[in-house]
Amino acid sequence: MMEVVQFLFNIVVVSMIMNIAISLYGVFARPSLIKKIIALTIFGDTINLMVILIGFRYVEPNPLPPILTTIPPTSIDISTFVQKAVDPLPQALVLTAIVIGLAVTLFLIFLTIQIYRIYRTTNVKKIAKLRG
Repeated sequence: MMEVVQFLFNIVVVSMIMNIAISLYGVFARPSLIKKIIALTIFGDTINLMVILIGFRYVEPNPLPPILTTIPPTSIDISTFVQKAVDPLPQALVLTAIVIGLAVTLFLIFLTIQIYRIYRTTNVKKIAKLRG
């Protein structure tokens, strides 16, 4: 069973690396501002997925949510919690990153709309020629 989990983990890591490479290509090689924004959004989502994957802990049979269910907890409950619970910090950081990423994406879309209104194109090379 552990070999299957490791194999699936490797597939996910390789696909995330490929996704990062493709999105970076889209940011640096595509001339359209819209395509750059889409690639940047995909890049941010892939990084968020990677952070969640780093914070995940594989425990048999299932990992525990980061919530203590017994009040007051005994020392056995705390040791079980520490061994089997998932780290809540990456989840909180990703939630914050999603909100910030949404705000940045909306700001970039607003800037792209304003650039299109002035130059009538979203092609970076044409904008550079028109600007002089």
